[in-house]
Amino acid sequence: MAAAPPPGSAPEPAVGDVATRRDNTAAMFTALASSMEAPTDVEVSRYDLTASDGTVLPLTWYRPVEDGGASAALLYLHGGGMIVGLEPTAPVYDIVVRQYVSRSRVPALVVDYRVAPEHPHPTPVEDCYAALQWLEAHAAELNVDPTRLAVGGDSAGGGLAAGVALLARDRNGPRLALQLLIYPMLDDRTVVPDPQLPREFLVWNYEDNVTGWGALLGDAAGGSDVSPYAAPARAADLAGLPPAYIDVGDLDVFRDEDIDYARRLLAAGVPTELHVFAGCPHGFEVMAADLPVSRQAFDNRVRRLAAL
Repeated sequence: MAAAPPPGSAPEPAVGDVATRRDNTAAMFTALASSMEAPTDVEVSRYDLTASDGTVLPLTWYRPVEDGGASAALLYLHGGGMIVGLEPTAPVYDIVVRQYVSRSRVPALVVDYRVAPEHPHPTPVEDCYAALQWLEAHAAELNVDPTRLAVGGDSAGGGLAAGVALLARDRNGPRLALQLLIYPMLDDRTVVPDPQLPREFLVWNYEDNVTGWGALLGDAAGGSDVSPYAAPARAADLAGLPPAYIDVGDLDVFRDEDIDYARRLLAAGVPTELHVFAGCPHGFEVMAADLPVSRQAFDNRVRRLAAL
């Protein structure tokens, strides 16, 4: 999840203004984290992953304090519109991932993947795929069952999770048991405003979307030659992918592309659970965590993780 400033709080940045969007997101995430409570029954360990080009990527491993036998595990990919890295969003994601681990008892790995425009496609999704490979390779050390791995994320992280699932299928592993896609950013062609979506509710708006995809794909964005690993909605064949959970609010610019992706997964024979939450914008369950609909969304995700 990346966020624009609340309406009236600051001028909206122009298309292509990555720096202001990063500043706005950092400020919003810091404010959100101040009202969130982190579970105390989760332990954290730090590791490093060396990418194929020699870059060292930080990894954070979250696990329940009371660890039992070999468990399932989740690779969780943070949001940020493809342009905001983990550091400015960490105040929220550290708490959110702890909440998932505490509630589901499934440990989770978070990778500080590189973002655009400094690192355009394929770097972000390849970093994330490398983290999945690392998780499988270190399964014994982490007390993880390598046959019960999941990939998930929200917003851009959800799109990257879908891309990682495609890569894992096409490269013959690691084998995934679930893709948990939370209002995922899937389609670079979502750039035409929907008149039925009130602009004041668009936490991530169409100008933001043009900016994020443009940073990731450059001049290829919206054209005919976009990789499905960058924009999974472009994938022609969805057969053979792991079971999917997808949720999205109906006041989210990603609504239609997420619904269509779920429909296409079902048509391809992939078991898929879809929830569309009425009256909910992008990032609703973090911005208004106490609402019943937010608790319902979080409970749904925890249920799928716990079932692994």
